[in-house]
Amino acid sequence: MLVIDSPKVLREAIKKFKRQGKAICFTPTMGNLHQGHIELVKQGQKVAPISVVSIFVNPMQFNNPDDLKNYPKTLDADCQALEAAGVDIVFTPNSEVIYPNGLTTQTYVEVPGLCDCLEGELRPGHFRGMSTIVNKLFNLVQPDYACFGEKDFQQLAIIKQMVTDLAMPIEIIPVATVREESGLAMSSRNNKLTETEKLKAPLLAAVMNQLSNDVQKNTTQHSLLIADACQELELGGFNTDAIHIVDVQTLQAVTEQSKQAVILMAAFLGSTRLIDNKVVTLKHNLHQ
Repeated sequence: MLVIDSPKVLREAIKKFKRQGKAICFTPTMGNLHQGHIELVKQGQKVAPISVVSIFVNPMQFNNPDDLKNYPKTLDADCQALEAAGVDIVFTPNSEVIYPNGLTTQTYVEVPGLCDCLEGELRPGHFRGMSTIVNKLFNLVQPDYACFGEKDFQQLAIIKQMVTDLAMPIEIIPVATVREESGLAMSSRNNKLTETEKLKAPLLAAVMNQLSNDVQKNTTQHSLLIADACQELELGGFNTDAIHIVDVQTLQAVTEQSKQAVILMAAFLGSTRLIDNKVVTLKHNLHQ
């Protein structure tokens, strides 16, 4: 496995594989890897012989300086896990390499309508930073395929739209959320939970699953269903940040034409913000 921190060296390695006619699958990460990341790699290896993973904590997508400063960095352990998974190249640039002129004069990429709603409204600039770095990494790696987890549902939707709008010759492969035995969605943030909080954390997925059942039954208004879900989370020790039920395609309000909705969950457990989501097939018209 090659560990590369230079764009020039990366391009040379990529050219070599391209000359051999080998397809490349790319998985961008911010490190602190868990089994969910490894699953992204494994799914990519099913479609392409060459696997490339990047590890870069992107300052452009953090609107809280403390979050950036405190983001866990476990590069040695990450590389060991990726080598064991059969990855061919790990790209580990620093900020000076990616943003040589700093962040304020950097060209950016933004997907209208998707970057500034829902999670984007709560975290201004986050998705602009995410789409910009993914675009830059795509240009460096030149992959044929790229894997993204469905846990970050809005992120995945933005990447799909960006690739379509900018005519990138890349197939985006969605990978289902990997969960712990308790049902909790795997996340690097789970490491921040105390032992007591870890016992409470599975409630987020449980409430989401119940909300999914209620939405399918279509017995009442979404706003009331969301209020009930918030109350259950609060009673279980969470501080609800946001719960949305939106059209799976547009991420806007569900309409009578909507065939599927997605439930988007975000809640704090102590100081740790957890997210989850579930797609619901709508059996008939829904009341708002």
